[in-house]
Amino acid sequence: MTTIYLTGQNNFGNRGCEALVRSTVATLLEQNPEYKFLVPSLDIPRDSAQWPDAAQSGVRFVPAPEVPASYRWWGRLCRALPILKTRKWPSLRGLPHLEEYLQEADAVISIGGDNYSLDYGLVSLFFFVGIAERALALGKKTALWGASVGPFTADRYVEKNMASHLKSLNLVSIRESHSVNYVKSIGVNANLASVVDSAFVLARQDIEVKKFWPKATGDGVLGINISEVIQMSIAKHGKNTSVTNETSEFIKKILAESNFSILLVPHVAPLDGNEFNNDEVFLNTVHSQLLDYTDRVGVVPSKLNCCQLKNIIAQCRFFIGGRTHATIASISSMVPTISIAYSIKARGINHDLFGHENWVLPTPDYSAINLFKFFDRMRLEEAEIRQVLSNKIPVWKVRAYLSAKLFSQILDGKSLPVGSVSS
Repeated sequence: MTTIYLTGQNNFGNRGCEALVRSTVATLLEQNPEYKFLVPSLDIPRDSAQWPDAAQSGVRFVPAPEVPASYRWWGRLCRALPILKTRKWPSLRGLPHLEEYLQEADAVISIGGDNYSLDYGLVSLFFFVGIAERALALGKKTALWGASVGPFTADRYVEKNMASHLKSLNLVSIRESHSVNYVKSIGVNANLASVVDSAFVLARQDIEVKKFWPKATGDGVLGINISEVIQMSIAKHGKNTSVTNETSEFIKKILAESNFSILLVPHVAPLDGNEFNNDEVFLNTVHSQLLDYTDRVGVVPSKLNCCQLKNIIAQCRFFIGGRTHATIASISSMVPTISIAYSIKARGINHDLFGHENWVLPTPDYSAINLFKFFDRMRLEEAEIRQVLSNKIPVWKVRAYLSAKLFSQILDGKSLPVGSVSS
C-alpha cells in the first residue's frame, strides 16, 4: 500500500483547493485503487463535512502544519539582506503536524495551483518549498502537481533558488504553457511534464437549484464570480477602482439591455464564516445594490462543496470568473467563460485553449464598460467558442490524467520517458 501526503492546501473553504484534492485523488485512484492519502487540514471537522465519503476514496484528514515563527523571521531578514534568498531557508525538520505524517507517507505531492509563485510572498513560497525539501530529505518521491509556476524574474536570488529546487523534484507537472516556457527558461527540463489541471475532470454532484436560481431566466443565466483578490490586485496596480460598484453597474446594464438573468457564485468562503477573503461577503455587497431586480438575480447559498458548485456553474449559459477554479469548472463544462486575470494562470490556460487571450480581462482593466464589451463580444461569438470547447475539452480531460500516470510510474520505480513529456 502506498500512502501519499498532499501538501499545498490546508482547508476546503477555498473550493479550488477542495477541487484539486478531490480530482488529484480521483486521477491517482484510476492508476492504482490501493493508494491511500493524507490530506492536511486546519479544520478537520468542517473539511470532513464537506466530503463525508472521503474515507471511501482512501482519504484521511490529518492536522495541517502551520508556518513556524522561524520562517517569518527569516522573511524579514531577507528583506534586509536580499542575498539570504539564495540560501536554504530554515529546515522544517521536526515541525509539529508535519514530520510524523511525512514519515508515514511514501510520497508527497504539492498541489495548490500557484503556491510556487511570488503572489503570496516569500514566506508562503518557501514554506511550501520547505515541505517538499523535507520530504526529499526523508527519501520520499516528491512532485509539484498541475501547477502554474513563477515567474520569479523580479527577484534573481529567488529565481536561482527555485530553479535548483525544481530540478530536485521527481516530477514537475505544469498546467499551462506560459509556466512551461518559463520553467524551461530557467533550466528545468528533465523532470518537466506539460499537463492539464486535474480539476478539469472533477465530478459534478447533483443539487436542487430552484431555491436560489433566478425566477425569470429569459435568454439564460450569466454566472458571476468576483472576489477580494481582484480588488487587491487592482490596488497593487495603483488604481482605486471599486470592484463591487463596477460589477453592480455592469449587471444593471445587462439587466436593462438584455433578457439575461444573473447568478452570483462564491467559490472561496471560509467554512467557519470568517469574512476575510470571502467571496460571499464580496458578492453580498454587490447583491445589496441590485435589490430592485429580485426575479432576475440569484445568489448561490453557503456551504456547498466544489462538486455541487461545478454542477451549478455548468447550468449557466455564460460565466465570468475571478477564481481560477471557478473558471475551470465552467470551461470544463463547456460554458463560454471570461476570466478575470490577476496572475499568469488564467492567461496561460486561455492561451492554450484558444490560441489567444481574447477572453481574459486583466484586473487593471476591470470596469463595467470593459465587462460589457467582453460579454457583448462573447454573445456574438458564442457558437465559435462552443465549437472550440467541444473539440478541445474531451482531449484536455484525457490530459488531466497525465500527472497521475507519470507519478504512478515514478512510484513503481520507472523513469520518466526521455523527451516525451516536456513539450
